[in-house]
Amino acid sequence: MSLVRVERADAVARVVLCRAAMHNALVPELLVELLAALAQLRNDAGCRAVVLAAEGPAFSIGGDMRRFRREAESGDLRAYGEKLVGQLNEAILALIDLPQPVVAAVHGIVTGGSIGLVLAADIVLLAPQAVFKAHYVTAGFGPDGGWTALVSRLAGRRRAAAALLLNRTIRAEEAVAWGLASEIVAADDLHEEAAKAARRMAGYPVGTLRAAKSLLWGDRAQLATDLEAERSRFVELIAGPVARSGVDAFLRDFDSYPDSSD
Repeated sequence: MSLVRVERADAVARVVLCRAAMHNALVPELLVELLAALAQLRNDAGCRAVVLAAEGPAFSIGGDMRRFRREAESGDLRAYGEKLVGQLNEAILALIDLPQPVVAAVHGIVTGGSIGLVLAADIVLLAPQAVFKAHYVTAGFGPDGGWTALVSRLAGRRRAAAALLLNRTIRAEEAVAWGLASEIVAADDLHEEAAKAARRMAGYPVGTLRAAKSLLWGDRAQLATDLEAERSRFVELIAGPVARSGVDAFLRDFDSYPDSSD
């Protein structure tokens, strides 16, 4: 079963995370499919704008904690973490590098490294119930997915510190106020409003959109360096006993965490 679906309506492509039973938890298989979809769209001259969305109750709950525990039991957790965060960084940069503008339609919770997929979009629309939360201090991992590389750029160091060090929940209104999202849209209208924004941009001159997007992102090389620093620290910490016990504690504390073994 595909973990990422690409839909097309004229000049707008819709990229949908489809691991709904696992709340779109990130695994290498999903990120490989996402990278392939983005590579295809990058070279599609007929695609003028992209919407990023997700199925199920959550947008994405970050790395799959049950998969982390299985990898720890097999002794391959460090290699797995290095691979996963490397692929996540590739996906974040691929979204930023897309010549087409990207609209993220976020309907539910976003935790852990999956925030990077949201913040790499150019326009971020949130349903009122959408929230962002880091959860690294509860799991014992280092922050990844741009929690230091992107959140601090967009919201400022003090706000990023509060989100990371206090494990503060960032609700939709706060996310907009902090500059992490563009606006809040009624849940029933979210996907249509995202499509409408994408269609609007698709009607503008391609060169102007590409120039604006590139200039707005600024120093892409520094961002890549900062994301790589996150990956290095993540790998360093995940191999230690604190992270391993943190995974078990996290799963014990979150009874609703999905238990699918896919």
